[in-house]
Amino acid sequence: MAEFDHGFLESSQRPLVMGILNVTPDSFSDGGQFDAPAMALAHAREMIAEGADIIDVGGESTRPGATIVQEHDELERVLPVLELIKELPVLISIDTYKACVAAEACKAGAHIVNDVWGLQKDPEMAGAVADAGVPVIMMHNRTEVDEKLDIMSDIDRFFEKSLRLASDAGIPEELQVLDPGFGFGKTLQQNYQVLSRLTELQKFGCPILAGASRKRMIGHVLNNEAQERMAGTLAVHTLALQNGAQILRVHDVKPHVDAVRIFQAMKELGGDLR
Repeated sequence: MAEFDHGFLESSQRPLVMGILNVTPDSFSDGGQFDAPAMALAHAREMIAEGADIIDVGGESTRPGATIVQEHDELERVLPVLELIKELPVLISIDTYKACVAAEACKAGAHIVNDVWGLQKDPEMAGAVADAGVPVIMMHNRTEVDEKLDIMSDIDRFFEKSLRLASDAGIPEELQVLDPGFGFGKTLQQNYQVLSRLTELQKFGCPILAGASRKRMIGHVLNNEAQERMAGTLAVHTLALQNGAQILRVHDVKPHVDAVRIFQAMKELGGDLR
């Protein structure tokens, strides 16, 4: 079982790699591949062997048009998996926007809550995270795309609200992480605007997570399917690292661990890229 350190994000000397473990039948890239607990355990062990720092367990697909999953069903998917992987030498995050699921998952061994609605979907979420005493990843999201929107200003407003909710609930600042939400409620151009201006989010003083793995912002440029997007994902995530990302949420762990090592070598041996 991983030794949990509240300051692990600040104390880490390198960016962290978060491996995606979807226990869903309908995720856009790997739906149905790891929804059986034994298969999920095997995949978690594989990602740990490849160097994952965090395993992100999700029981509901967040892809556009995905079926909404009720709390009971989501818990039935994630709790058996958490029971199997909680003793593994890795940090575990629960990917959910529901307070009940977050609370039960943390009781079952999750160390981090990853909320794709930045504490703004479920009014009980901030309190649940505070009660659990764990870090929270707050992602920017939108219900619909607006191509005329100033996306960076929208992200600023969203994060200001999320951070206020977190602080009001008593979540310490050192446990707050931000995710700009690549692929969520954004046009192709807006996704790449966020990537190019990612350094601007450092003003909030929180670690930044980048999660563009296999997403359509890559497929639209390369004209390929999700399973063919590893190289494009590596390119996007390497640019995100250069622009200040400290956590990468990925399907393909080993290539990203290698990319982080090269990035660190450049910083340590060739000077800070920033």
